[in-house]
Amino acid sequence: MVRNPERRTTLLNAAIDVLAAQGARGLTFRAVDTAADVPVGTTSNYFPNRDELLRQAGEHVFVRLTPDDTTTAALLDDDRDRDHERRLMQDLLRRAEADRAGYLAMFELRLEAVRRPELRAAFTRGFRANLEQIVQTHVDGGFPGNRTTAVLLYVAMSGLLLEHLTLPGVLGEEHIDEVVAALVETIVPG
Repeated sequence: MVRNPERRTTLLNAAIDVLAAQGARGLTFRAVDTAADVPVGTTSNYFPNRDELLRQAGEHVFVRLTPDDTTTAALLDDDRDRDHERRLMQDLLRRAEADRAGYLAMFELRLEAVRRPELRAAFTRGFRANLEQIVQTHVDGGFPGNRTTAVLLYVAMSGLLLEHLTLPGVLGEEHIDEVVAALVETIVPG
């Protein structure tokens, strides 16, 4: 295998974009080569097979969608109250809108994981770790509520993002911030 980390990252980002645009069935080495604007055959030099490309794209999507430490610190630098939770959830919504392809690819990978046990195992580990980090930040950070509050926010926002990014208009996009505010108001203790 070729060892050029920047090129690998470029190919994984292109794979995520292909997944978002064409779905798992459209994810071919040639499609990734085209999306990455690299010579034909480049992707096959980095990934031994399509399953490995899917697995690594599944791991990379978490990296791509996670804000950097500076952004995270800035997001958490405020009073730990319901209004702060609302701002955090609205920030999550803005980040999802900014990288719509990343989130759509994540949804596509979740569906593909239903059919591929090895991908499901890897994706389950990644999502479980992500959820645990969210819960830990919520509880240890002194936000209102408890572990259940954090889990309910996670589940509710996951559903909201799915609706908002896949079927724009269902929730009334002009009022999406109000939907997020109502969701937080309902779940997070005052």
